[in-house]
Amino acid sequence: MRSLLIVCLLVAAWPAWAQPLPDSRQQEIVIRNVTIIPMDKEQVLPNQTVVVKDGKISLVGDARTIRYSANATVIDGTGKFLLPGLTEMHAHVPPIDDIAPMKKVVLLFALKGVTTIRGMLGHPRHLELRSKLQSGEIIGPRLYTSGPSINGQTAADPATAARMVREQQAAGYDFLKLHPGLTLENFNIIVKTAREVKIPFAGHVSYGVGVWRAIEAGYASIDHMDGFVEGLVPGIENISEKEVGLFGVFIAKKADTTKLPRLTKALREKRVWVVPTQSLAERWISPAQTPEALGREPEMVYMQPNTLTGWINAKKSLQKDPRYVAAEVEQYVALRRQLIKACQQQGVGLLLGSDAPQIFDVPGFSLHHELSFMVKAGLTPYEALRTGTVNPARFFQDNNAGVIKPGARADLLLLNSNPLQRIEASQDIAGVVLAGRWLSQSYIDTELARLATEKTN
Repeated sequence: MRSLLIVCLLVAAWPAWAQPLPDSRQQEIVIRNVTIIPMDKEQVLPNQTVVVKDGKISLVGDARTIRYSANATVIDGTGKFLLPGLTEMHAHVPPIDDIAPMKKVVLLFALKGVTTIRGMLGHPRHLELRSKLQSGEIIGPRLYTSGPSINGQTAADPATAARMVREQQAAGYDFLKLHPGLTLENFNIIVKTAREVKIPFAGHVSYGVGVWRAIEAGYASIDHMDGFVEGLVPGIENISEKEVGLFGVFIAKKADTTKLPRLTKALREKRVWVVPTQSLAERWISPAQTPEALGREPEMVYMQPNTLTGWINAKKSLQKDPRYVAAEVEQYVALRRQLIKACQQQGVGLLLGSDAPQIFDVPGFSLHHELSFMVKAGLTPYEALRTGTVNPARFFQDNNAGVIKPGARADLLLLNSNPLQRIEASQDIAGVVLAGRWLSQSYIDTELARLATEKTN
């Protein structure tokens, strides 16, 4: 339930915002003389022009031959690189009755080139938010949302567990979010009922369930690599949940990595996608950066002071735990990197997600950190970018997302340099096309400055 508490703290004092962006979706948007990274394969296409209209890409081709209307909005892409917008596969939107604070979160995502998010802690107002985002009434990414948390407290008996599944499917949520604390009996009821009503489930792996049963049950995705470390530890059945620590941090030294092929084989064969959220390990859990240094990062200006203080204290508290031995925690972080690389090498589907907003993970900004951590784990920049473009489209079975081609949804990220050469280039944003709406550099800068000011109001 840690995620629920942190997200609730995050939104405690966020004000409403105004200043609507003119709707450019009905007008042609043309990006000329740009280098395209289409993501269908590892390639760059120089001197291209992309034409967008009615929320879709209508034309892609040689800049010398593409024609467009005289009243089009034309963006000079000379020296710039265009790729599909990014997808945050483990996002959080405030789970509250007031829709106004949700707008800041979704706008921050969009301003940093995140054009689709999967909300992992649902609320009834998120169904309304999803609709308003799709219509363009609210500016932000396309939203896929879970229902409210299904966990050991909310689904404390089989009848309640089954009822929650049926109610969330009937309400129109996209999937179920599973949190810790579920007994094996109640988990099995959830799986059985979910199959009956045809709604996917994703998220955490309860300790009483374990990763092997979770894989067998057919999770849509296992997030945080929850249960992976435990699944590699011999005799885990004799170790109490309290001993393992967050995502197995305190037992990583006992992991038997010869079991890795069995784990990746099971994930691949059951087609279970993996959302590593490595940012949590590298920024919150790892001793590599101090809480104070992380708290001084420029992007923290968008967080409420009490939220930032809570994040700093959370890391300090973890490091004060008698079981926290820096060298062993570094070993844990290295094991997680090894898990990510093994998944990539063995054909397990990886999805980009950072758990924003979570400890030291600011919406939008953190997904670019996650890209860097994927590369640090051994993926190439192209492979890392696929986890946030092509792979989410495949996960959602959407043939018109995640690539640049005629007919695809016009979610695009314009960069000042090539992220295939240096993944950190993903942060150097020159503009965003959000469902056919152009967010210029000046608009992005203005809105970021306003959101930073609002934080303290």
